[in-house]
Amino acid sequence: MNLSDSYVYKKEVDWSLLNYGLTLPIENQVVFSHNMGRFLERGESKQIKLYLNGIGYYATVQNVKFDPKFNRKKDTFQIRYSPNGDLAQALRENFATSYNYIKRIREIRPKNDRSLIKLPDEKKEFLAIYTTTYEDSFLIEAINSEDTLIFREVAKKCSESIIEEDFNYDVEDEKTSIIIDKRLTKIRKLNKKIGENLKLFYGYRCQICGELTGEDYGTNVVESHHIDYFTKSLNNDSDNLLIICPNHHRIIHSKNPIFDRTKLIYTYPNGYKEGLLLNRHI
Repeated sequence: MNLSDSYVYKKEVDWSLLNYGLTLPIENQVVFSHNMGRFLERGESKQIKLYLNGIGYYATVQNVKFDPKFNRKKDTFQIRYSPNGDLAQALRENFATSYNYIKRIREIRPKNDRSLIKLPDEKKEFLAIYTTTYEDSFLIEAINSEDTLIFREVAKKCSESIIEEDFNYDVEDEKTSIIIDKRLTKIRKLNKKIGENLKLFYGYRCQICGELTGEDYGTNVVESHHIDYFTKSLNNDSDNLLIICPNHHRIIHSKNPIFDRTKLIYTYPNGYKEGLLLNRHI
């Protein structure tokens, strides 16, 4: 497995990220841990280096050891850094829109209000994390509100089939040229790699039928699909993606079944119901 430039995580910017750190969901820990050589034992921590705009900053990653009474079955990785350190300062500078907005709300709201402050959709900013060729070193990219706004405007002009084709394959022709814009390189790369990470997470098996398509031919053919169509939701987070075989993908886009997120079942117009055979992230 080539771990260079592999996607680790996309994090929506919040106060914690701008000051203290972040927690990695289970589906994003596979590539991250491989890049460190091994999984950390619970309670163990080590130093890593995060590169932002070509500058390296030190941080600490820890496999959190919670109280045994919680009976935790999944490992939880947290990346931590000092609110007074160079990395936190660099993040606040790169995400000035988020920092100023959240800081202002914190100053005017009641002191006992501890609720999470979220930016309006049109102002949301994100941090993307990727592996590098070096163990314990990771690349982080800032996707600010201006980047997101440009991408939203471009995506609205595309059909769902073109968007998903671009996310799944390296297709560069007249149909997808509207997406291929130098200003959108960071976001386009991120969108593709979120799906690639989930494909790896499921071992390239279809979440609906469990099939490993192409295995007899020495290849794996599987695609990422947006539960809520991207052209309407503009949501490419992992919780809006399914990993499915091309057959199921074509059927879903042909018949537009309704997906029940509670039961994890698709219901087709003719009444046929089909659930997920594999699910570890929704």
